[in-house]
Amino acid sequence: QVQLVESGGGLAQAGTSLRLSCAVSRSILSFNIMGWYRQAPGKQRELVATITAGGSTNYADSVKVRFTISRDSAKNTVDLQMNSLKPADTSVYYCTVKSVLAGTYWGQGTQVTVSS
Repeated sequence: QVQLVESGGGLAQAGTSLRLSCAVSRSILSFNIMGWYRQAPGKQRELVATITAGGSTNYADSVKVRFTISRDSAKNTVDLQMNSLKPADTSVYYCTVKSVLAGTYWGQGTQVTVSS
């Protein structure tokens, strides 16, 4: 079983930054793709950003330029740097990792609240 633990969420003012971190209990080199999703109250979970084992990244249009996803294979972490935060970024943010062989795993989520 793989465990993912997110940290770094909290309350931020619009225009400021937060950095989310996801600690993975297994080497992230064993996963094909890693990413962050978010879910606001009453809305479906949506993709924020993904990064492949090869380092290719993908972002939702709403966060392009403002957010940056990265991974550290030595620490087994997947981070999300969020700049120029907007109230619309308020959500619970979930870390996920996926392996064709091992399946998909999710963290418990971390709340991000952005005030105007």
